[in-house]
Amino acid sequence: MKNLNLLLSALLSIFIISCNNPTKEPTQLEYALCIHGGAGTILKKNMSAEREKEYFNKLDEALSIGDSVLKNGGSALDAVELTIHVLENSPLFNAGKGSVFTHSGKNELDASIMWGKDLNAGAVAGVGNIKNPISAARKVMENSEHVMLSGKGASIFAEQEGLTIVDSSYFFTESRWNYLQQILNKEREMKKTDRHGTVGCVALDKEGNLAAGTSTGGMTNKRFGRIGDSPIIGAGTYANNKTCAVSCTGHGEYFIRLGIARDIASLMEYQNLSLDDATNIVLDKLNQINGLGGFVALDKYGNPAMKMNTSGMYRGYVNSKGVKEKYMYK
Repeated sequence: MKNLNLLLSALLSIFIISCNNPTKEPTQLEYALCIHGGAGTILKKNMSAEREKEYFNKLDEALSIGDSVLKNGGSALDAVELTIHVLENSPLFNAGKGSVFTHSGKNELDASIMWGKDLNAGAVAGVGNIKNPISAARKVMENSEHVMLSGKGASIFAEQEGLTIVDSSYFFTESRWNYLQQILNKEREMKKTDRHGTVGCVALDKEGNLAAGTSTGGMTNKRFGRIGDSPIIGAGTYANNKTCAVSCTGHGEYFIRLGIARDIASLMEYQNLSLDDATNIVLDKLNQINGLGGFVALDKYGNPAMKMNTSGMYRGYVNSKGVKEKYMYK
């Protein structure tokens, strides 16, 4: 009897402690947004003060646009699209205006977007005359029965949808052209870490909806119509209101093989892991197969993860509490 009383007393103590110390739910932010502008060899010693300022100013502009959309009750989809426009329209990043050149001296752009509310998604691949591929991806999602359109067909669809079509010369930037020439002259010496570049955005709106988008000019000197992870749902982009929104950047072949964006969400959904734990596991998987790159993500509470295994990644975060952060180096 004495042992039974001791057991009951111990159980009662545990019950009282648990009632006084309930499991703390994560703080729910009203809204949040996270961006990246590519991961790779980004070293402070190689960056002039003027150039560094240009990058930080453009990241700040993109964050401010997204923050304004979300603050005024706009959807996460609108925030993602308009934020990526800022990055696509800048020659600083490998997307839109600043896209790199293929081996044949052309620009081939990819983009995708996903809506966490209903898991709808859209993508375009290998386009060369759509000013803002992220908008074309959204049109595919909303106004077609398909998920991905490529090449000429994607351009015809985008034009029919009223998007801005430009001459291929719009995408010419001298720095990207000169870089291609350097690679062609020293092709065997090209370093894998020089190939990365993509822009992306993930957002949580006031309705609790998540969205993710990614846009890229691809890989410098790519051949044979190569497509990377950016337009592939589950590899470079993923969003699900149950878990998180993810946008990736890096050597796309590895991200495709691992299905990185979806893997992060799956670990959270099936193993009930936090965003931080899930992204650490996936980054370790990337390391194990010698893949290089990074990703930004938001969980359903608005908590961010901005991780990479390269020397740097252009990235930033803003939320409803007035937090605004911008980074370049690791």
